[in-house]
Formats: sequence, structure tokens, C-alpha cells
Amino acid sequence: MSLRRRTVEVLVAAGLLGTALAPPAAAAREGQARAVPLRVATYNIHAGAGMDNVFDLDRQTAELRSLDADVIGLQEVDVHWGTRSQWRDLASELAERLGMQVSFAPVYSLDPETPGAPRREFGVAVLSRYRIVSAENHEITRLSTQVPNPVPAPAPGFGEVVVRVKELPVHVYVTHLDYRADPSVRSAQVADTRRIMAEDQTSERSPVRQILLGDFNAAPAAPELAPLWQELTDADPGGPTYPAQDPVQRIDYVAVSKDSVRVRDAAVAETLASDHRPVVADLLLRR
Repeated sequence: MSLRRRTVEVLVAAGLLGTALAPPAAAAREGQARAVPLRVATYNIHAGAGMDNVFDLDRQTAELRSLDADVIGLQEVDVHWGTRSQWRDLASELAERLGMQVSFAPVYSLDPETPGAPRREFGVAVLSRYRIVSAENHEITRLSTQVPNPVPAPAPGFGEVVVRVKELPVHVYVTHLDYRADPSVRSAQVADTRRIMAEDQTSERSPVRQILLGDFNAAPAAPELAPLWQELTDADPGGPTYPAQDPVQRIDYVAVSKDSVRVRDAAVAETLASDHRPVVADLLLRR
């Protein structure tokens, strides 16, 4: 499947839905007026390292550029974290290379190893071709990997931005759910996610356009993810995403609000630039 299916025909097709009695030209015009195309992607970048565990940001930049996405959610993003990513700010550097705006939401923000150095941070990020008009780093339940004997507790790293796409506000969330076999923390994270997204829905008069991007660390049919599908549509790309070499699981997702965003197409990009494969989806934003 081509990853470059953003054409006038998409808008015409959207206009034909529910306007069967309208003349073709009128249906096309109505479709163009009502639907706005948006391409989004999600990618766990493994702190800049590929399936070979070699840090190579040039390789990942090329892969992200090839997706031709308007908005990208990134997970496992290092910002001055350590030697594995050469102490670099991967969020800002990728944004600059791709000519996109960026919002970084750290899960961890630690004191530097040497006085005066930047804080050591690790988290998620959103890259956007469209203007980011607001950003927030929400807390959800987490089981820390940075402290001994952790217990589930609220912690940051659930990023949200509002981007303005052709005058339409769109809420984009990026997340990385718990990786452990025990699903209890993921279940709590899903509950937190639904609560935060519901609060955004009730804060505005009309249905809010919402897009959730992330590494959920669970299969689509996992019981802990089931509550998400009450409000969201899973943009099924038709293939597994992990591990990047001979993948067997789909744990990376694009999910959208049912009433205000329509999925036109989705695909998994074949690449070894990370230990995950990215998911890209073509969407239509309803007016």
C-alpha cells in the first residue's frame, strides 16, 4: 500500500458519503468543505538506535521524512539523557531536521551528572507541520524504572498538544504504556487516558477531534485496552509492528475519536531504523 494517498479523490469519496442524492459536482464540493485530510504517524524510536542497537539519527530522520506525515508521535525520546544517544536533544534535533514544530513531554527529568549541564530527560514527543497552539504534560499511573522498589503512582509523560489544521483545532496525545507482563498498570493507564480525554471533550461545545498515538505494549484484543475502543477507532494498519525484524505483535497504534475523525487508510512501514516499525494513517477531520 502506498503511503502517499492524500488526493482529491479522498475528499470526493468523503463527500459522497451521506450525499447520494446530490449531483456529483455538488457532492465533491460538500466533501471538500466538510473534510480536512491529515496524515499522522507513531514511532517508538528506541532512543535513536536501530534494530542493530546502533545509534543513528540520520537513519531515523530519513525514515521519518519518508512517512510524509503532518503529525508524528514519538516514544523513547532521549533529551541529554546519556551516552547511548550521545547526550543529544533528540526531540529538538529531529524537529529541526524535518522542519517541524515540537513538544516534548518527559516521563523522567533527572539532575545532570555534572553541575551546569542540562537535565537528563526521557519521554515522548509530538512533531507537527502545523502550528502547536498549546501543550500539556499530563500525569498517568506509572511504575518507575528509576527508583528501587517502585509502586504505581501518578507521573508525567502523557503528552497532549492542540494543533490547528486548516483552522480546525485537533487534540493530539502521545503515550507509552507500561511494558510489563502484568497488565494492571496498563489498565490504570487506560483509565487515566480516558479520563483526560473525556475532560477535553466536555470542555468544548462541539465534538473534539482527538488522535491518540503511542506504543501501548499490548495487542489490540488485550482486555486492558478494551475500554479505549468504546470512544476510539483503532486505525488498523493490517500488520504487526514489533520487533522490527520479523515482527509478530502489533503494539503501536493510531486511534481516533469516532465522531469527529475518520480513518481512510493505515499501514506499517517496513524499516529497521528502530526496534519498532512505525504506523502511518491517513485521516479525514470532520467539520
